[in-house]
Amino acid sequence: MTTGEGRIKAAYEAGVFVLKLCGDVRLTLCATLDNEAQRLADMPGLKSVIVDLREATNVDSTALGFLAKVAMAVQGRLTHPPTIVADHPDVRRMLDVMGFSRFFTLVQAPLVEPDELAELPQVPADETGMQQRILEAHRILMRMNEHNREQFQPLVELLEAQESKSTH
Repeated sequence: MTTGEGRIKAAYEAGVFVLKLCGDVRLTLCATLDNEAQRLADMPGLKSVIVDLREATNVDSTALGFLAKVAMAVQGRLTHPPTIVADHPDVRRMLDVMGFSRFFTLVQAPLVEPDELAELPQVPADETGMQQRILEAHRILMRMNEHNREQFQPLVELLEAQESKSTH
């Protein structure tokens, strides 16, 4: 396995859920992220959510859409918004521009580190599932702010056109 390949690790202890993204996190990992968002939405006793991006070399827009979905899945259930740990200035700037600071608290170092993170098995996604997830991710990003709406509108329209072709 190359170091560049994306991986997602997770830990849950004492009400704190940690999601750590490593390497190059792309749309291939979106089914896994989507699963986690759904799991968090139903998780009892959840107190806080931390997303650690310090080991991520790249996070594509589809993966970012699912990170936003994670935040939305727990919105109103936690006393504090989920936290994103990002120490790279470019990553922080991108998160800011994309409106993540409205849904997450952005920090450079976590308050707590879990003892052990388990690697999540990659959830396979077929092409149709993948396309639907790409579309969903970008729709979520577009709802976050005007910048994203303008940036992802052409892509979403393109994907919607492809989707309507494939369903007819």
